[in-house]
Amino acid sequence: MILNNITRVIRPTFYFLLLTLFLASCGGKEAVKTIFQKRTPYEAYEHGLREAKLDRTALGQAWLTAGQRALRDSVQVSLPFQETAYFRADKPTAGSYSFLAKHGELIHIKVNTRTQQDIKLFIDLFELSQTSPCETKHVAAADTTSLSLEYRVADTMPHLVRVQPELLRSGSYTITIVTRPSLSFPVKGKNSRAIQSYWGAERDAGARKHEGVDIFAPRGTPVLAAAPGFVSRVSTTPIGGKVVWLSDINNRQSLYYAHLDSQLVQAGQQVNIGDTLGLVGNTGNARGTVPHLHFGVYAFGQGAVDPFPFINDIRQQPTPVQVPEEQLGKWGRTAKNNSTLRLTPSAKATAVTTLPKNTALQITGGAGNWYRVQLPSGLTGYLPQSSLESITKPLRTEKLKTDVELVELPDTLAPAIALAKKDSTLAIVAVYDTFRLVQLADGSYGWLLQDQS
Repeated sequence: MILNNITRVIRPTFYFLLLTLFLASCGGKEAVKTIFQKRTPYEAYEHGLREAKLDRTALGQAWLTAGQRALRDSVQVSLPFQETAYFRADKPTAGSYSFLAKHGELIHIKVNTRTQQDIKLFIDLFELSQTSPCETKHVAAADTTSLSLEYRVADTMPHLVRVQPELLRSGSYTITIVTRPSLSFPVKGKNSRAIQSYWGAERDAGARKHEGVDIFAPRGTPVLAAAPGFVSRVSTTPIGGKVVWLSDINNRQSLYYAHLDSQLVQAGQQVNIGDTLGLVGNTGNARGTVPHLHFGVYAFGQGAVDPFPFINDIRQQPTPVQVPEEQLGKWGRTAKNNSTLRLTPSAKATAVTTLPKNTALQITGGAGNWYRVQLPSGLTGYLPQSSLESITKPLRTEKLKTDVELVELPDTLAPAIALAKKDSTLAIVAVYDTFRLVQLADGSYGWLLQDQS
């Protein structure tokens, strides 16, 4: 009753390796910083639980613990990414996904739910500290109605998104995480495929590095404002030739356009996205080369930064979830010997362990053609779809020679949940360690020691 009341109140590659090393050093200590003065939806719900003293109950404590654990123990993914996951009402859980995001990208996160009841789902985005891996900073939260958020990355660093449902709700959700450019493309009719020289390339026989990207287009192609702002400088320099500087105040940065054939704006002029600033050329030290625009981004207080993530508009779509959703939340078993459980849904990902045939596991999610599974021990990972099968068909049946107690977990200290009588027949559907998973007449499951039949 108390829980229902509180619910009503609250309801109105290099990069991948870097991320793996970064998260591996995080232990149990957790420090969470928030940049918001008012409470996020998650914090408001958490506050309500504490006000109702539900944080003192086993279920409330499990919910709070699941949220904190998700910040320390996340699935490391490469973007774009999509996964469908299942959450159970009787076992509070939180899903979390960590990834490296680059300065200038827009992270877009969208979650769709499929539940029998209306549900409040909390979606929060964090930065992971580069100096203290266990420290997180909250940077964005999704509205619990739209279940989506967009965030502009302020610095290249690992990020983590946590998804957690309110108490006593079950169902499934599909999360999609993609990145988009934060700036409009600066050359009319072109996209990032027209870039042929990138950040960091050597210039002047190695004396300096390229602090921008070169976008190739025919002479006279319009060069466009990639963001709203005002023109801070129009000049001619020995290296850049005819240049235009655009001040993007909203994002605390300046955009640099060089080697123009002509400049079509004046200093102090306000412009909007898509306004023409000049025309592509090859002035300055680009004279004699194929016409192109040198485009640079200078962040206030940082200087030049790699502009490619700001304008990279060629993006892959995430691999759609291909595993049958009706299997989520159910028991399954390995279909063959030496099935490799992996850290992430990729054949190249780190192996967690290998499993013998018929090993029991619970299916908690799916990404592409990979299942996310959890062993009875609590160990989680991903198995390819070909390595897992359902338990609708038993491995065998056994007739009991004596009365035996079936237990809740594959543990000699686990509580008994049912008594199976002598001469009754049990359907063995999977195995784990020295235990067998059996299906009872009512469709529920219990565990039986190997030598108890």
